[in-house]
Amino acid sequence: MLQLPPGTVVLQVLPRLDTGGVERGTVEMVQAIAAAGGTALVASEGGRLVAAVERAGGRHITMRMAAKNPAVIWRNASRLASLIRAESVAIVHARSRAPAWSAWLATRRTGARFVTTYHGVYNEGLPGKRRYNAVMSYGERVIAISDYVAAVLTGRHGVDPARIRVIPRGVDPALFDPDAVSAPRIARLAQAWRLPDGAPTVMLPARLTRWKGASVLIDALALMDRRDACCVLVGAAQGRDRFAAGLERQAAALGVSDRLRFAGHCDDMPAALMLADVVVSASTEPEGFGRTVIEAQAMGRPVVATDHGGAAETVAHLVTGWRVPPGDAAAMAQALDHALQLAPEHRQALGERARASVCAHYTTAAMQAATLDVYRELLG
Repeated sequence: MLQLPPGTVVLQVLPRLDTGGVERGTVEMVQAIAAAGGTALVASEGGRLVAAVERAGGRHITMRMAAKNPAVIWRNASRLASLIRAESVAIVHARSRAPAWSAWLATRRTGARFVTTYHGVYNEGLPGKRRYNAVMSYGERVIAISDYVAAVLTGRHGVDPARIRVIPRGVDPALFDPDAVSAPRIARLAQAWRLPDGAPTVMLPARLTRWKGASVLIDALALMDRRDACCVLVGAAQGRDRFAAGLERQAAALGVSDRLRFAGHCDDMPAALMLADVVVSASTEPEGFGRTVIEAQAMGRPVVATDHGGAAETVAHLVTGWRVPPGDAAAMAQALDHALQLAPEHRQALGERARASVCAHYTTAAMQAATLDVYRELLG
């Protein structure tokens, strides 16, 4: 692991520490900063991953970082500026828009270096949204999590490519390793989710929100030739109970309710993925990267992903998985049937290719090292 200059303090800011790729990337960088001899601070509203930050060697500061109210953002800028001065923070790393506005203002007042990670492609449907989103392009170095995101930064925000560093997200291949998952871990989840013995399992690991494509997958489930396939939605509704109820009504109308499971949040994704015969990324809007895709591939699972955004870079069509047009339930059903028909030796070969690709290009260690290199570059 690269070492940071002695006494380096890095502050990461994000809205909350509950669940998701942004939050997990934050924890991973806390671990890397601490291992590199630096001091890792995180400011957020808190959440289930605060303990993970502390276990990784960081310190959490609770602030109202999720608020989009301009007055709160301005007050947070003053609080962050005071924190930067008190802790001698050298680098502020912003991972979301509202906290980034406060952090940018604070760094302008204090002289701390400013880094942003552009984690997703933000919607610009409302007036002023592009201006609001643009703060994520203000970093002295802007980390893009895929080539797709880098193209958005140059095309939409006019960012000089010299300021962009493409650093894909990563997984720990020791944690996401099919040989490291015990049978009792798998059995516990299969029992909790009431999975039928012997039935093929299709899994969508994603929070229940419209653009993640659960509705498209339910339509595909009804179109599949494999009428015994069971579909598991692994992810929290996060307050979107009306949307979840709508998915249940959709499944009932299509006659597939008995083949659909709502698993909710899962703390053991390696074991969950081992239950899947096929893993799906069904997003109807382009994802900046799509961490669940590489997690599934690291576990040697066949993947069917929509052909846009980061997934177009991480899934090699017919080599490590299948890519289908976004929102096309018929194409998804066809790909799922194809994946479930694979002979065991072909399934094993595909899984081995997928895991080898992840280990070569998309590891946590590679992401951590590249991000530390960005910090070192700014610190001279």
